[in-house]
This record gives sequence, structure tokens and C-alpha cells, in this order.
Amino acid sequence: MTDLLPRLAIFLCVVLALWFAERQLAWHRVPAMRAPVRVANVILGAVGAVGVRLLLPWAGVAAAVTAATHNVGLAHWFGWSPWLAGVVAFFVLDLAIYAQHRATHAVPLLWRLHRVHHTETHLDLTSALRFHPLEIVGSAAWRWVVILALGAPAASVIVFESVLSATALFNHSNLKLPDALDRVLRRVVVTPAMHRVHHSTAASEQRHNFGFNVPWWDWFFGSYQRESSQGPEVPRIGVTGRPVASQNITLSLLAEPFK
Repeated sequence: MTDLLPRLAIFLCVVLALWFAERQLAWHRVPAMRAPVRVANVILGAVGAVGVRLLLPWAGVAAAVTAATHNVGLAHWFGWSPWLAGVVAFFVLDLAIYAQHRATHAVPLLWRLHRVHHTETHLDLTSALRFHPLEIVGSAAWRWVVILALGAPAASVIVFESVLSATALFNHSNLKLPDALDRVLRRVVVTPAMHRVHHSTAASEQRHNFGFNVPWWDWFFGSYQRESSQGPEVPRIGVTGRPVASQNITLSLLAEPFK
């Protein structure tokens, strides 16, 4: 629980900052009756977070503490310094999330879960929370494996998880950054315009721009796409033929993988 309060504080600060920014630099006009969708997104994220705490109490920082206590993982076996171990852990965890994201689009069973995220038809910061709870738990289990294998320091896990939450909120937000700023930022971080391509209704474009934190993995593995075929505005977002019920949205999203 020691990591919960700092991560929650960072999360709330980023939410407030982006909430204000979305009102100053909006990408698209907010659709009518958007509030129920936002509530459903938040509920899904909350259920997933609680599920991880209940089902995987040994994951995350707890995994790093276990690795340190029992000298498990590469960092402990090879005697890496805390700084080296922390930097390696951050970027390997980021690569692991990239690989996981690609897998959710390539493996049919995983896609059924991840499809819940892609049925969103208008991106805003709450879209970053719109993941099926089973996918959230599975992602935490995958990171647990990587943390133990690396022997990642607890501090680096806290930093990574905090940055991952912040960048996911940022690149899903309803922001239209000035073109010059976007060109600079996308060299080091995934921007909303870059991630929007991934949410295009075109299935081929959904297989690009998988990164959440940095764009470098997409560059290296050939999955980077600068702009959607729809143009820079990417007006059509979502999964063709997978409408979400306008009533009981949360239940509809929870049931989506089983339809």
C-alpha cells in the first residue's frame, strides 16, 4: 500500500491538469450525452484497479520487494547499481507494455478483451480508464513476471506505474496541440495525435502506434504511423460494427468480450 498514495496524488494532479487543458485546446467538440460514457469508463477503471489489489496483492511494488528480499532477478544476480537497475527496469517494463499491446491486437482471445477499449468513439482523458477489468488484471500479472525477472527496484516500479498512468491519460485526452509542439513532443513521448491514429476505425491503422510512454519502440519495430489516412483530425474513432448500448453502458462493456 506504500505506493498507493503517491500514485493516487500524481494521478489526480494529471487528471485536473488535463481536464483544464481539454477545455482550452479541444480536439473535437464533446458529443451530447457524453457524461454516461465517462462514468462507465471511470467505473471500468476503478473495478480493474480494485481487482488487481484483491487478486494480485503480490504484484507491482510487492513483486519488487519480494525480488529484493530473496535476491531474485537480473539486477540482483549481476549486482547492478540502483540507478542502472532503475533505468533498465523502466525501459524494459515500457517495452513489455508495448509487446503486450501488440499481442492484444494479434491474439483473438486477447483482442476480445482489448476491443472494449477500442469501442470508444470519442477520446478524452477518461478513455484511458476504459479497459476490461480482466485485461487490467492480466496486464498486472504480466508486469509481475517482468519485475521479478529483472529484480526491478521498488522505486523504479512506482515511477514507471505513475508515468504510465500519466501518459495514458495524456495521449487519450481530447487535446489538439499546436503542430510545432506535437512534432517536438512525439520525439520523446506518445502524443494524443499519434495515439489517435491507433484508435482509427481502419483496422490496418489500429496495428500501428502501440506505444504508451515513448514512441521509440514503434520506430524500432516498424509500427509507427505518423498520420491516419483520414487526415490529421481522424474523425472516425472506434471499431466498425461494434456499437455499445446507450443504456446500461457499464454492463454492456463488461459483456462485450463474450458477445
